[in-house]
Amino acid sequence: MASEDHAEIYKEFKEAVNMTASALEKFLETDESQSVGQKKGGGEATGHKEGRRIVEMLHKKKADLTDDDYAHMKKVVGYVNRHLKQGGPDDKDKVKDSPWRLSLMNWGHDPLKD
Repeated sequence: MASEDHAEIYKEFKEAVNMTASALEKFLETDESQSVGQKKGGGEATGHKEGRRIVEMLHKKKADLTDDDYAHMKKVVGYVNRHLKQGGPDDKDKVKDSPWRLSLMNWGHDPLKD
């Protein structure tokens, strides 16, 4: 990947992931985090696993990010943008505890933080 691609991907990732590493780590430990998402074979949900990967990337220095990290950042940006376009509950009072929001939070984005 070219370095200009890296710069754009990094910018989009930082816009999509609006939770800090520590906030995301704390959320991933909750029952709410583990209650949502697709689980293959009864194991860990895809989004929960993604959240752990996102935390790893957030802890890295920008200079230490690999091409694989940048490719994964693109995946995260795509997921967050698609999920946001789907929209959450029409009743804004129900957004806080909705599976829509909790799934987004597993991917490092809290829609109530916007």
